[in-house]
This record gives sequence, C-alpha cells and structure tokens, in this order.
Amino acid sequence: MNEEEKSSNTLNQIYSPAAENIHKIIQILKEEYPQARSTSLEHRNAFELLIATILAAQSTDKLVNKVTKDLFKKYKSPYDFANAKVEELEQDIKSTGFYRNKARSIISCCKTIVENFGGIVPQNIEDLTSLPGVGRKTANVVLGNIFGKQAIIVDTHMRRIAKRLGLTVNDDPTKIEFDLMKIVPQEEWTDFSHKIVALGRTICLAKKPKCSICRLLPYCKYGQENA
Repeated sequence: MNEEEKSSNTLNQIYSPAAENIHKIIQILKEEYPQARSTSLEHRNAFELLIATILAAQSTDKLVNKVTKDLFKKYKSPYDFANAKVEELEQDIKSTGFYRNKARSIISCCKTIVENFGGIVPQNIEDLTSLPGVGRKTANVVLGNIFGKQAIIVDTHMRRIAKRLGLTVNDDPTKIEFDLMKIVPQEEWTDFSHKIVALGRTICLAKKPKCSICRLLPYCKYGQENA
C-alpha cells in the first residue's frame, strides 16, 4: 500500500467540520490574506528559488533573503554552484544554520541538474525529488511558484494548522500532503498553501494561537477544544 492509499484510508476515518466546510475556509482565507499569493523567498527564476528553499530549512525566509542577496551575485547558475568549493560555500551560507549539510546538498543538487538536466531545473515532481537535498516540500514550492502547477506545500505552518483544523491526523508531511489533496480543490492548492502560511504567521501561532480572533474558529477542531 502506497502513501496515498494509506492517507486515503486514514482520511475516511476523520470527521472534520473543517473538511466539510473547506470552501468556506478557503473564502475566509482569501478575504483575510488577499496579498498572500507567493513565497516570501526572493528569487528571479526557478534555480534561485530552488536554492533559497533548500537554505530555508530550519531557518527564516528573512534571513535567507539576506544571504541570497550576495550569494546569487557570486554564484549565478547551477554550473557555478556545481563547481564551488564546499568549504567556501559553507562560509557563504553559514548564518542560515546547518550550513555544512546545506552546502553539500546544494553542490550535489547542482551537479545533478548540470549532468542530468542540461543545467535546467526540471518541471515535474519526480525529477525534482530526484535531486539531492530536494524533498516534496521544496519541489512543490518550485512547481507552485515558478511553473504555475498546483501544489500543496507542507511546511511547518501547514503541518501545524492542518492538524489543528482537523484536516489530517498525520504528522508525516507526505501523508499530510495527500490528505489535503483529497480535501482542497486542486485549483486552490498553491493559493491555499500561501494563505495558510500567512495565517500561521499572524493568528495560528505555534505557541500561543489567537483562537479568539480567528475567523476559522467555528470549523477548527483545536480551537473548539481549547479556546
């Protein structure tokens, strides 16, 4: 049984007001966060967004944007990163944290892009996730923001909020992704992902969610149990 089938079986066991009212939730999010339409990671193309997303793991978009401002002047293409000295790249990205692993992942990723894809970032989930250091979350960020493909992006905000709402009972990001793909209309996947991030940064905070002022409270499992 694959992950999608497992997710589907789990989903059938969930009674969730949020799932039943997903269209209302989507409308509320659009009203509350009309400007949340893309990632806050600064980029000019698919390649830059791919690298920035790898750097954003266990870091903040604000910090990554500060680093990539100079980084993308020094390394302008996959070829530049593929030929970079790992010790030098480590110092260039040190402030993002986990810099040793990230430097090695970025160099390996870019070598694969050069060797297997002619220096061009691939445009499908299978090829993207074949790149070293690129998981489904990173791949979906690129697909949804650059290539205009609908994608559920399961970052820390989505993991937290989807479970609080009662849209999933899973902790694994891939299982959460497949759960949400069953509930959220496909044409809303990318936009829904961006607006959930906005909600997570303003209202549904990790430690002290502001349930009393959240418009999703009537549909939220966590809010109804804890508010």
